[in-house]
Amino acid sequence: MELINFVKERGAQRALAQKLAITPVLISQWANRLRPIPPERCVEIERATNGQVTRKDLRPDDWQNIWPELAPSCAANAPSAVTQLNPAGEAA
Repeated sequence: MELINFVKERGAQRALAQKLAITPVLISQWANRLRPIPPERCVEIERATNGQVTRKDLRPDDWQNIWPELAPSCAANAPSAVTQLNPAGEAA
């Protein structure tokens, strides 16, 4: 969910600001994309919203560079069986 949609709920902007110990104005600026959200605040927002607003939602263009552990693993796309090669380099 985008931050703007989350804070549209009555009182959500003020409550989130209190949880993060910042002003509601800053939340508004982030939600309206007037200021970029620092990566460390993205983690805090994700936790404060119980995962309703994720780091991926907050930084859709670069989240995989900041938090590569959230990206799908390359191993998940690898074949499940490993081909064994014999000494001649042929598949066994």
